[in-house]
Amino acid sequence: MASETRGVLLVGVGGQGVVLGSSVVAAALLDAGFDVKTSEVHGMAQRGGMVSSHLRFGERVASPLIPLGTADVLLAFEWAEALRWLVYLKPEGTLVSSVDSIVPPLACSDRRAWNSRYPAEHPAALRDFVGNLRLVEARRVAGELGNPKAASAVLFGVLSLLLEDFVGVESWERAIRTNVPKKALDVNLSGFRAGRELTFEHGRPSGSVPPPLEPRTPPVIELNQDWCKGCDICVRFCPEHCLALDEREKVIAVAPELCTGCRLCEFLCPDFAIAITPREAVLAGG
Repeated sequence: MASETRGVLLVGVGGQGVVLGSSVVAAALLDAGFDVKTSEVHGMAQRGGMVSSHLRFGERVASPLIPLGTADVLLAFEWAEALRWLVYLKPEGTLVSSVDSIVPPLACSDRRAWNSRYPAEHPAALRDFVGNLRLVEARRVAGELGNPKAASAVLFGVLSLLLEDFVGVESWERAIRTNVPKKALDVNLSGFRAGRELTFEHGRPSGSVPPPLEPRTPPVIELNQDWCKGCDICVRFCPEHCLALDEREKVIAVAPELCTGCRLCEFLCPDFAIAITPREAVLAGG
């Protein structure tokens, strides 16, 4: 048991599972015998706003809030949020960040040309500010396991290696089993284990991290009608009216050529029935 209080700051965008992730990390630390305090800020999360969760642990923790420049680990589910919250990381701290970017719908200034007002910084720019860096292709790894929504579990796998002196893998897996919905449990456990298998060189996983895509063609809309329950949320919120429900009350793509790749439908779907994938990535995968 470490006497020093340590801080882990989790940040991302609404729909990525930051708050659920905070519960998983806290449960794993509690299972390992630590006193844990957490505090979430999620304001406009359901509309794609930023989400943060402060977590501190030790023998005795007085406050959950992490002061500027004191976080031992910054876990970012989205790379632009990693940039936003860097001021909280201590100089010798470690940043674990997904390389995925989430472009808010209102940042699509020219929807028909798929241009964006979103900042164009490459994720590699993070290396100019952080020495201890783990860039993770979390969504790709999770997608190969069967569900891109399990990207957060991949990041937990990487985080677990950084906290090995405090928490054993058994505590992590018990925390995942306790907090993750049963229908998503298997893929999340697989994602967690895959994250633990990643190797890093100069702050990146094995293999190259591709630069952010500037798509000039619509992305691919992947729909799992077996999981769709016809709640109509994706249809109502799609800014370009790409989706509809068919006669069976199952989601279909009626105008896929208009999709801008904002992924709002994917993040709002409660049943993990939608995935939006850049066309270039689909073609590269054969």
